[in-house]
Amino acid sequence: MRHLLTCTALLLVLGWAPALPADDKSKEAVADEQFVMKASAAGLAEVNLGNLGAQKGNSAEVKKFGQRMVDDHTKANKELATIADKKRYKIAERMDKTHQDAADKLAKLQGNEFDREFIRQMVKDHEEAVALFTAKAKDASDETLKEFAAKTLPTLKEHQKMVQDLEKSQKGSTR
Repeated sequence: MRHLLTCTALLLVLGWAPALPADDKSKEAVADEQFVMKASAAGLAEVNLGNLGAQKGNSAEVKKFGQRMVDDHTKANKELATIADKKRYKIAERMDKTHQDAADKLAKLQGNEFDREFIRQMVKDHEEAVALFTAKAKDASDETLKEFAAKTLPTLKEHQKMVQDLEKSQKGSTR
């Protein structure tokens, strides 16, 4: 019996106990951490791309929308960073490669060409953000993240509608 307890203790110390409840928790924590990382990287992208829109936009509407991205996503990023800090989740320190490539491309464009590409990128980004936050608002294992996603979602949907309207008005003015 003593030998069995010693072996069991050794397996626990080595992390070889297969049926520990922590495995389920770690899967949920990993999913929540992935959300935090993805949402924080996307939030940084919206701020950075929004700054480009506010500075380089050809139309007043694009400039205004760009500034709105900066303002709203800076606020959401700060709130997410506070939650992540309390939960000890890592947040993104920079945009992902896809968004960095988009920012590099936008930085080289001017005039109506900039506006078209900026709007196209914002439509794509907000489709992805709304999907990500909708899913997390429904199924986050962490109640604080679930509340954050649910609270942020209406703003993201508003951004989505705004940029879709910009896209429609832009297409209407190019005919």
